[in-house]
Amino acid sequence: MIKHATASTFLFHRFPTEWRLGLIVHPRLGRHMVVGGHVEPDETPAAAAEREAVEESGRKVLLVPGPALGLPDGYPHRQVPAPWWITEIDVPADNHLGEPHVHVDHQYVGVAESPHQVSEPAHPFAWVAEHELDSLLMFEDTRLLARSLFPHVTAIAASDGGAQLLRMLAGTSLS
Repeated sequence: MIKHATASTFLFHRFPTEWRLGLIVHPRLGRHMVVGGHVEPDETPAAAAEREAVEESGRKVLLVPGPALGLPDGYPHRQVPAPWWITEIDVPADNHLGEPHVHVDHQYVGVAESPHQVSEPAHPFAWVAEHELDSLLMFEDTRLLARSLFPHVTAIAASDGGAQLLRMLAGTSLS
């Protein structure tokens, strides 16, 4: 079975009263989805996740590294943000390959620097609240992961990996 590396991001932003998840409407599949796409040969999955977020939603994202041990002091190489999950998704033939294949999806969590677009999004985009998830046409695996993240997104953004996010969000706290 042919496998392609992909990267997707659960893109959140903290609004005055709640966190919201940014979703696109996929033009070919007609469903609400998180931003994401194929990893190009010259990029890491984390770089692909950041690029796809800007391309598809028009928003910049700060990735919150997934749970992983930090590198020891003095380690000589740059660390790439870890995804929260890596899953294999069976997909039918598509515009990348004319036969069924597998997407090895590196799934990230990120926070949009701003709710406003910095560039024209490639797809229709909307911020949705947790209570709206059940009313959307979306894949059930995405809905399950989104539901698992919503109760924890404040803590995720405040984690050690989210220190940059805390500085960015200073003064916009939720109770």
